[in-house]
Amino acid sequence: MDNIKEIVKEKYGQAAQGVKSGGVSGCCGTDAASGCKDPITSGLYDAREIASVPEEAFLASLGCGNPAALARLSPGETVLDLGSGGGIDVLLSAKRVAPGGKAYGLDMTDEMLALARENARKAGVANAEFLQGEIENIPLPDCAVDVIISNCVINLSADKDRVLAEAFRVLRPGGRFAVSDVVVRGPVPPGIRQNVELWIGCVAGALEEEEYRSKLAGAGFREIEVEPTRVYDVEDARGFLANAGIDVDVVAPVVAGKFMSAFVRARKPS
Repeated sequence: MDNIKEIVKEKYGQAAQGVKSGGVSGCCGTDAASGCKDPITSGLYDAREIASVPEEAFLASLGCGNPAALARLSPGETVLDLGSGGGIDVLLSAKRVAPGGKAYGLDMTDEMLALARENARKAGVANAEFLQGEIENIPLPDCAVDVIISNCVINLSADKDRVLAEAFRVLRPGGRFAVSDVVVRGPVPPGIRQNVELWIGCVAGALEEEEYRSKLAGAGFREIEVEPTRVYDVEDARGFLANAGIDVDVVAPVVAGKFMSAFVRARKPS
């Protein structure tokens, strides 16, 4: 568990440093600086959203969705972004909950926190605050926020039950869980699954859809929905999988339609 955490911390620290040096990996399989279109991280934000934040916040976005847009935030609400990275979703959320609202970002990576705070300063966003910590141990009191968002970070945790229990704890009664995450739909052979997940998001760990639903219900959530937003084509990962010694033509029928970004919604009972 600690090993996974250290791998994630190292990779995202490198990504933050990459932004500062003029290039960053959009995911483990594609280098955004090379000009290749990343099928995971590209096209998630519209031009107006991109223009409203510092370029470094956009370049440091390593997510697979746009939870700040999908969560339907309202002025006056308090939002928490789990694994906030360079801060793009926090800054966009902070604008949506103004006036009177606040957006927190939580990240364990020093380099990302420094980058996010600088991005907030550049954007002139005063109602955003970035916290140091782990998503398994959220440094906020009970019933502190109205909405929890996250952009493809929960899949990286080795203790998802703990993450969901903490999310439930800090949400106010009636609060909303509205995250983008990598989800697997149906059975996939373990070796193939691990390699596809490595391509999608640096380390394996995506939940199968029904397991995700079950864990949310076990944490106390209700009104659970899993909405696919982008289904990954195995052809996009052909080079990566071939380098891992996998015959893509053989595994394609097994993998087709199984890996996706999804918007996961749930609510804490009132």
